[in-house]
Amino acid sequence: MSLISLQEPFTAENIKKLSCGDFVEISGVIYTARDAAHARLIEALAQGDDLPITLKDQIIYYAGPAPSRPGQVIGSCGPTTAGRMDSFTPALIEAGIRGMIGKGPRSTEVVDVMKQFGAVYFAAVGGAAALTSKCIVEADVLAYEDLGPEAIRRLVVKNYPCLVAIDAQGRCIYDEGPRAFKK
Repeated sequence: MSLISLQEPFTAENIKKLSCGDFVEISGVIYTARDAAHARLIEALAQGDDLPITLKDQIIYYAGPAPSRPGQVIGSCGPTTAGRMDSFTPALIEAGIRGMIGKGPRSTEVVDVMKQFGAVYFAAVGGAAALTSKCIVEADVLAYEDLGPEAIRRLVVKNYPCLVAIDAQGRCIYDEGPRAFKK
């Protein structure tokens, strides 16, 4: 097991170097999107409309941040259950996303598409959102403001802690358990 500093650009080359069980600190721009925003992105892709963000080589964080308090960049911003996005994820990976951050396992279909296109799934610490939110140094709503917490946000993160739960080769911490940490 190792600690890896992952900075943008989140290219296929950088993502493919990650292994299941690696601890990663992510720095750079990532985007939040949950169920409702995913549905709109998929609809826009299906209709050939322009998307509000560029998906190529990006990371999407499955989170709906709480409002910020005075003097804070953002409120509590923890991961949501990734499986809720599984029906949307293959199309977004095909459109270029390289990584996703959430919690919980993914479907076989998502893992197969990750392997095909070279994407990775990071597990973030659930229950520590107030603490990990301190790694977010900028936050701006970019699209779908009417969705409130589920709007797409651009986050600039510094050393955001995650675990590689599923790597680009399809190795999965949820399947392999502690063996994934043995190299």
